[in-house]
Amino acid sequence: MARRRAELQRIAAETFGWSQLTAEQLTAMEHVMAGHDVLAVLPTGAGKSAIYQVPALLLDGPTLVVSPLIALQNDQIEGIEDSGAPEAVALNSAQRATEREHAWAALRRGTAEYLFLSPEQLASDEVLDAVAELGVSLFVVDEAHCVSAWGHDFRPDYLRLAPVIDRLGHPRVIALTATAALPVRADIADRLGLRDHREVLAGFDRPNLRLGVDPLPNDDDRHQAVITRTRALTADPATRPGLVYVTSRKDAETYAGELAAEGVRVAAYHAGMKAADRERVHEEFQRGDLDAVVATSAFGMGIDKADLRFVLHAAAPDSLDTYYQQIGRAGRDGEPAEITLYHRPRDLGRQKFLTAAKAPEQALTAVATTLAERGTPLKPAELGKAVDVPAAQRTRAVNLLEQTGAVGVTGDGRLEYRDPELAPERAVEQGVEAAEAHQRLIRSRIDMMRGYAETTGCRRQFLLGYFGEQLEQPCGNCDTCIAGTTEPRSSDGGDFAVASAVDHGEWGRGVVMSADGDTVTVVFDDHGYKTLSAAAVREHGLLTTVDPGPRG
Repeated sequence: MARRRAELQRIAAETFGWSQLTAEQLTAMEHVMAGHDVLAVLPTGAGKSAIYQVPALLLDGPTLVVSPLIALQNDQIEGIEDSGAPEAVALNSAQRATEREHAWAALRRGTAEYLFLSPEQLASDEVLDAVAELGVSLFVVDEAHCVSAWGHDFRPDYLRLAPVIDRLGHPRVIALTATAALPVRADIADRLGLRDHREVLAGFDRPNLRLGVDPLPNDDDRHQAVITRTRALTADPATRPGLVYVTSRKDAETYAGELAAEGVRVAAYHAGMKAADRERVHEEFQRGDLDAVVATSAFGMGIDKADLRFVLHAAAPDSLDTYYQQIGRAGRDGEPAEITLYHRPRDLGRQKFLTAAKAPEQALTAVATTLAERGTPLKPAELGKAVDVPAAQRTRAVNLLEQTGAVGVTGDGRLEYRDPELAPERAVEQGVEAAEAHQRLIRSRIDMMRGYAETTGCRRQFLLGYFGEQLEQPCGNCDTCIAGTTEPRSSDGGDFAVASAVDHGEWGRGVVMSADGDTVTVVFDDHGYKTLSAAAVREHGLLTTVDPGPRG
């Protein structure tokens, strides 16, 4: 063990210039070298990429890194190019034919060690066949929370990675993410098919972030408050640069325009902009040419700037998962940073309304019936021709049927009906149930976001409790603590341990996320987050501890 650790440290220092690896990095690397799959949850800036880059040089065969954005891939490739490591190449839609030819040639010669691909590209039979011939030794899933329907950034293409991993002979798998509460971690392990895996988790607490919420009665007051505070923060070199998160493209343009008119070095960023314009904003921000970026959630993955001094939210996002990831970009240098949410309760009611979409029953019926009757796997394009439903509904139906296990993806990317004994009508019912459960989860996360915004207790205790981490004492660095209004929580840890599996007579099975003498917060498999009175739980026996077993 000591010899292996010394070897990993040596490679990190000599090849990458990292004089000292963190305990979490080393632990994860040692698990990989011992043959385990690994799920690592480390904050942005904690060096997650090192976890695969160093062991890759000790394993025979290239390392495949699945990354969702070309910009993310480019950032990691540039980092490898600046080191003494072997070549890193990517294959993506933005490349010229000559670049793709060079990448394949380098991989086949063995001079390229790292291959970056998007999950969409692995859906191509041609690409997957070529990758399978390379003898991949390490399969890395970056932004792994995207694989989980419990996660805040679920991407259906990530669901298809498990059969890809199997098609490649199940090399060692490393799943990396900055944010994953307990149910998300369980879902990642299940949906990627991790074998004998180990989890490496860093604490969620960021004590240098000063958390605050400013409740405002109407949009005009909120708008002016955001403008005024951003202007003040960017006027002082000690409190800039920073991010202002908004919920719409229009708001991004409006806020940025007003701030620019007042002399702030600012830019808008959203998914409706041209790729070249988004890249320009990204580069200017990284260089320090901007004091603030006003952005939708599109500005997020891959942001690696350690000296952000503030993150303001002009409105509450849809979940504390999203909120934590966005505020986690501030103060990564360990210095103080301001975090403020400008809260209007009506916003969350509107978000609940927007999440009330019904399951696509017609599409579910068409997809399930077609695949069951054909009896042979179909390519997604063939299924599209066979069913007469809009593409978006068809895709959602396939995703729901995949989640229930009624439909699966073969090694060559075709869709198949998994259980001939399962009537299509029952498969449709299961798909509808899965959709309804997911909607309940989304709505429950909105309720938890409201709970954070409106709590009179320590905000950091509330936020960490959501992720299953207990903070025994009030933090002293949030607005309620600073104002002296925080009520001390009972020192009684409650009757249920954090992370214990429980059962409720109405809501079924769940996992305890936080507990004290006053409340118990549980995330239920089919109903999402619920916060219960600890007294009511004790008095009426509402929860019983159960054997964890496999999650469904």
